[in-house]
Amino acid sequence: MDRKIFFSILAISLLALAAAILLPGGRTVNEHPKLPWDVKVDEQGKVTVFELTLGKSTLEQARQSFQAQGKANLFLTPDNRYVVEVYFQRLYLSGIRADIVLNMELEEAKAMAMFERGERISRMGNGTRKIELSSDDMAVLAHERILYITYLPAADLEEPLILSRFGEPESRVQEEESAITHWLYTAKGMDIGVNPDGKEVIQYVNPGDFSKVMKPLQLNN
Repeated sequence: MDRKIFFSILAISLLALAAAILLPGGRTVNEHPKLPWDVKVDEQGKVTVFELTLGKSTLEQARQSFQAQGKANLFLTPDNRYVVEVYFQRLYLSGIRADIVLNMELEEAKAMAMFERGERISRMGNGTRKIELSSDDMAVLAHERILYITYLPAADLEEPLILSRFGEPESRVQEEESAITHWLYTAKGMDIGVNPDGKEVIQYVNPGDFSKVMKPLQLNN
C-alpha cells in the first residue's frame, strides 16, 4: 500500500476515534450532557456525575437518567461480604458509548435476606456466589442508594485525551503485576485505570470513601 494512502487512512481512523469520544455521534446533543469528566463535589463531600449523586441518588433515578433498566446481581464473596451490582450495557450518554456498573448501598441484614430469596444461584471461579434477585427484591432495590459507579468506555482512551478532559491526576500508582496505572483524582473521588494494552476503567466514589480505592492498590505495592 502506498505510504501516503496508509497514513491518510490512519489519520481518518484516529479522527473517527476522537469523534466517538468528543462528539455526539449523530445523536441529539443533550441540554444537560452526561459526560464522564463532568464531576462535581458538593459541600457535604458527595460526588455528582451523570446527574447522579453518590450516597443520595437511587437506582430508580439512574434508570430514569439512563433510560434503561439494567441487570442486577447479588454476590457473596469468599470473605462473606455482600455486593450488589446493577449492570447497564451499551449506554449512549451524550453520544459516548459505555457500559456502567452501579454498586448499591445495602444493609447487610437486608442483603442477606435477599440472597436467601435469590434465584439461579451460581458459583464463580474465585469462590464468589452469585444470585439473581427476585422480582419483589428488585422492586425494593429500586429505592436503594448508589454507593459508587464504574464507567467502562467503549473506546480506548489515549493518555493525551485523558489529560485534556480530566486534567493532571494528583498521583499515579502502578499495579504490581500488570501494565495498568491508576490515575488518582482524590479530591474528585475518581480513579482512572489507564491500560496501555486494553480499555480504560473509571471509578467514582465519594472522596470520604476513597480509601476503598486505595486499599487494594496499597496492598499491591
